Amino acid sequence: MPTVAIVGRPNVGKSALFNRLAGRKIAIVHDQPGVTRDRISAGCTLTTHPCTLIDTGGIGATLDDGFGEQVAIEADIAMQTADLILFLVDAQEGLTSIDQALAQKLRRATPPVLLVLNKVDHDKHESAFSDFTSLGLPNSVFVSAEHGRNFSELIEKIDEVIEPLHVETEEVMEVAEAAGIKLAIVGKPNAGKSSLINAILQDERTIVSSIAGTTRDAVDLPYTFNGENFTLIDTAGLRPRGKRDNSVEVFSAIRSEKAIRRADLCVLVIDLSAGVSAQDRKIAQLILEEKKPCLIVLNKFDLYHPGADYKDRVAEAEVHVRRELFFLSYAPFVACSAKTGDSTTHVLKKALAIKKGAQDIPGTGKLNRILQTAMLKNPPPTDNKAKRLKLYYATAALNEKYSVIPVPTVVLFVNDKHLMKDSYLAYLTNQFRTAHPAPGIPVIFSTRSRTRREWEPPKKDQGH
Repeated sequence: MPTVAIVGRPNVGKSALFNRLAGRKIAIVHDQPGVTRDRISAGCTLTTHPCTLIDTGGIGATLDDGFGEQVAIEADIAMQTADLILFLVDAQEGLTSIDQALAQKLRRATPPVLLVLNKVDHDKHESAFSDFTSLGLPNSVFVSAEHGRNFSELIEKIDEVIEPLHVETEEVMEVAEAAGIKLAIVGKPNAGKSSLINAILQDERTIVSSIAGTTRDAVDLPYTFNGENFTLIDTAGLRPRGKRDNSVEVFSAIRSEKAIRRADLCVLVIDLSAGVSAQDRKIAQLILEEKKPCLIVLNKFDLYHPGADYKDRVAEAEVHVRRELFFLSYAPFVACSAKTGDSTTHVLKKALAIKKGAQDIPGTGKLNRILQTAMLKNPPPTDNKAKRLKLYYATAALNEKYSVIPVPTVVLFVNDKHLMKDSYLAYLTNQFRTAHPAPGIPVIFSTRSRTRREWEPPKKDQGH
């Protein structure tokens, strides 16, 4: 699909314009300059012809955290790949030297440029048009991204450019709309999440820095590997709530937590050179609570006992992660180095293996045989009234919301659900996983009380 890039100096309303065109709040909107740092992309919902929007970091600012040059590079890449550039300026603040310098650069750009005067909230702000005529960009429109003012004219001008570029074929639309396997790349700050994505994509798509908290938005990045579509979701590092020092970081954490919920598979990135931390365990607990498939990536493996034998290093790393994340035992792991690129493709290979294993959901007969065998092997204990748990029937149910990596809930119909103790449920979970291994997929049990009359097992067809 055609690509529309939104560029401009910091705090002119690029993220607000991006969110309104996308029809949902994706980019963080904040009055603190430099909040958006990476390129963020999403489909436009308002134009007649589909297009992809790109929100960029503010150009030309000397940010106090030293990201000004990298943000400018990101914007340059967006402009080189765009079919239309929306050059956003602030009508209320008026023309600035950064606007003039950027306009000089954009006049040499290959794609067409549309000058968009933002923050024209009232008629009195329209007089700013005359100030910006000196930029030499004849194609212009005024809007209010916050209030949606004059957006119909903006949409018409965008459609004029992208309509000739749009190819309406069913195959293109299917590929564009297919998100494939959504991987949420999560972890604490500076674990190497953005570096891992760059290594997988073999492209400097996200900003990498030793400064914790570089990524602030949840960025969706499409990728195809071995014929399978992926959407890599680069998220902000999750710090403890008490250490989130500003509102932007709080918003970023909320976006990361939402990314976990909408992902098909959570990729928990751990800095192996530093070891599993308390914050790593908290993030792992969040994944467990959301009942999400999970893959653990042990990053910076090149720094983990580099002088030792490779097999010994892997074995020691496994002992460490299994001990520290014992409650996430269902998650397989990949040891790699995002910095060197070593074994990073194994992340996607393992994700495909998890998807394949998840499709084999045990049938009702097999499921009941597994559980009945486990209960015969180790009968449930009696309570203080000598009552014992009895399993009448078990079935596997999928959530109504479809996922490419399904996580079934095993529903157990028993005589009294209060007789199911946590320890015995853990035993059944282990026995089920041994008989039906599905790496990366959590085992979810739901116990329901039924009387014998209420329990109605499937009846066999008498004619067969």
